[in-house]
Amino acid sequence: MKVLNLQCAHQHDFEGWFASEEDFHQQLERGLLSCPLCGDAQVRKMLSAPRLNLGRTREEAAARPASADGQVELGRTAPGSELQGRLLRAMREVMQHTEDVGERFADEARAMHHGEMEQRNIRGRTTPEVAMELIEEGIEVMPLPGLPALKETLQ
Repeated sequence: MKVLNLQCAHQHDFEGWFASEEDFHQQLERGLLSCPLCGDAQVRKMLSAPRLNLGRTREEAAARPASADGQVELGRTAPGSELQGRLLRAMREVMQHTEDVGERFADEARAMHHGEMEQRNIRGRTTPEVAMELIEEGIEVMPLPGLPALKETLQ
């Protein structure tokens, strides 16, 4: 398994896990790689230091705390990308605990606000104008950054 440091055209740093260097190049050529933060497909490989697991047993590594999505954190964070990592973890949490209602967001939010529907956590899409109308009606909404790549597993 090869872990590569990658960067998109917007300079978002992230890791990619590949079976080999050839696997990385094949996925890149086929357009299968994109930035998990912004979805940009212009991805390039950055310089990486080798990762050696010296003096640590598999049991010790497995005993590390798991994150909310059940994944064990591995590797290191490049300088400047800690904030990106926090944002991605927060967005994963939001996506795991909300229902995507798509374009029905405003209607469902209003129905819950007026007691016509059971309260639940939802996310969806609407125009900025409709979002302002919801806020003016006293309906609590929160804009979320558009992160389409978060629907898939991120490495």
